[in-house]
Formats: sequence, structure tokens, C-alpha cells
Amino acid sequence: MTNDPDRRTYDVLRLLAEHEPIGSVRLTDHLRERGYSITERAVRLTLADLDDAGLTEKVGGKGRRLTANGRAELERGGVRGRVEQVREKLADMTSRVTYDPSTDTGDVIAGTVTVPRAKRDELEAVLERIDDSPLGPVAAGIEPVDRNGTDCLEVAVPSSVTIDGVFLSHGIESYPDTIGVVEYDPDSDDVPYEGPDQAENGGAIRRYTDVIGDERATLDVVSLLIEAHRTDVTSALDGEVGLLVADNREFPLAHYETARELAVGTRNALGGSLDVRRPRESGPFPWGDPGWAFGSLTYAGGSECVISACVEADLALEWETLRGLRPRSTLTHE
Repeated sequence: MTNDPDRRTYDVLRLLAEHEPIGSVRLTDHLRERGYSITERAVRLTLADLDDAGLTEKVGGKGRRLTANGRAELERGGVRGRVEQVREKLADMTSRVTYDPSTDTGDVIAGTVTVPRAKRDELEAVLERIDDSPLGPVAAGIEPVDRNGTDCLEVAVPSSVTIDGVFLSHGIESYPDTIGVVEYDPDSDDVPYEGPDQAENGGAIRRYTDVIGDERATLDVVSLLIEAHRTDVTSALDGEVGLLVADNREFPLAHYETARELAVGTRNALGGSLDVRRPRESGPFPWGDPGWAFGSLTYAGGSECVISACVEADLALEWETLRGLRPRSTLTHE
């Protein structure tokens, strides 16, 4: 018997689609038939939440029905289904990363952004600005593609989660359990905390301004934050304080020196902005200081910066933050 609220919400949407319009009494009966221990009051509260979320609506005297957004949510397989799908995809990809920062070779996890071929000059200008900034270098591969009859260019750039695959290949467990927007200063000498290196690896990640954690910390969130125009890479490229999408993970403190060396080497070859901290140091921690047995690593990766910049410049037609693995040797745009 299950009482998982995410799964229950999905089942409510599915039952509404099958029987709409339907009232709370009949809906409660259907849920109980499927093994849920639930009261009619709990069902009414769930429906009220779905109304507030814009997924359902009242039909005068007849109950509820799905809205267009509700049908789209159902077609995507429910919240938990999407989360698990991304987690499984990420776990599979990180297990296949072979990138070695000491030789700058091997396979990395790449995100992609597609722009019209007619805007190549504008794309090149964006890539050049990032490459010349503290967020550089840009390790990018550009390939011509067709999108519904339109000549386009697909740009592939290593994602921040490549570092989790690099760690895994050295026996270090990590996972991006927090994703958010960070305040970023390209001047690495201007940081609001003490610590070694003064955030010299790609500029200074000053603090989190928005944080999403737990099961919601998936790569879907990166796309949502970018699409909602929560980033401001452009200001960072102008030498001012900007906003970047970054992820944070903790890793065993016993591996701190190795992890830091791998992370810095990866950032220096693949770009982005990196902050590595011990638990006793102050730093841009998303949820407060990490546990005493863990180090903290926040990374705004190259692909997240490039995708954000292309969206801000109104160049992006589409993008995918977890496109797949790419050989580092193919990401050598000149």
C-alpha cells in the first residue's frame, strides 16, 4: 500500500483524465480501490493544491477536470517520474565519464544549445567573450544541424556534472544535490569571505541567491532557471557582478586534496567558475556549512554559462543540459 504524495498526485491527475469531470467523493473511492489509505478531506486538499498550481479547474456542480497544463504534466509522466528519469540518466552518464584533467583527454558530459546558422557571427562573439573572461577557456564543438528545415548550429560544451564523473573514476562519490543561481564577481580578489586561493578558479562565486535542493535538484532545474531568465552572464562578461547557474555537491573530506586537484584541473581545461571549501572555512555554501566530514564544491560549468549567454542574447532556439557524452577531442572550436 502506498502513500507517496508525488505518486498520489500523479494518480489523481490520471484518474481525472479518465473520469472527468469528477468530484472528490468518487475520486476518493477510485484512489482507495488503488490501495491508498486516504480521506475525502485529504483529496479535497490535494485538488485545491492542483487548482492553485493551474493543473485542474472546477466545472460548475460536476467536480474537477484537467487544464491544458494538467494534461501536459500528465503526459510528462509526473514529478517523480521526471526526477527519477533525470537521476538515472545522470548516474549512467557519470559512470561513463573518462575525462582526465591531467591530460585533457577522454569523454565529458556535454550540454548543447542550438542557434540559427545565420547568427553565427553573434554566436562567435559570445563564445569569444566568455573565452576571454575569467570563465574561460571555452571548450566547444560546433556542428551544422537541420531544425525543421532551418540551417542551424549545435554548440556542445562540457557540463559542470562532468566533475562528478571525474571524481567517480577516482573512487570519490559525489552528486549535485543542490542547484541554484549564484552571485558571481569576475574579480577574484573581491570575495566576502576568507579562505585559500580567494576563489581564483574562474572568478568569485560570492553567494547563492536562489537554491533548489533535495529531489528537485536535477538538471531539469538548470533549464527552468535559464528559461525564466534568472541568469545574468552578460553582466559578468562586462566585468560586473552577474548571476550564474551553479550546482553544489559535498564529497568526503578524506579525499579533499585529490578532489580539489581534480576539480581545479577540470575547471582550468573546461572553463566555468569553481569554489572548493573545507567545512571549517567560510564560503558560498547553499545550506550553511557542510558537515564536518565533507568538503563543499560549487561549480558553474562551461555549458551552463554558454547556454545562459546565448539565451540572454536571444540566439538560442533550443538547448539540452544533459545531451550526452562527447570526446574532449571534438570540443576544440577555434
